[in-house]
Amino acid sequence: TGQEYTEALRKELIAHVGKEIGPHAKPDVIHWAPGLPKTRSGKIMRRILRKIAEGQADQIGDTSTLADPTVVEHLLTHK
Repeated sequence: TGQEYTEALRKELIAHVGKEIGPHAKPDVIHWAPGLPKTRSGKIMRRILRKIAEGQADQIGDTSTLADPTVVEHLLTHK
């Protein structure tokens, strides 16, 4: 969306999650990225996000169906 990461935005996001979902859902970490790994048809590849979050980059698997594979590279190098 073109938003730049700021400390104020981080706090706003955490507060929003706490208000809308509940205090138990407040994220400990917010990973700022230019996008999400999506297929060419627009589906978010949650499997890839899960592997990155779990520190299993070597198990990401096939990324040839991604619309923009550089998103995964960014997520891996800017953790």
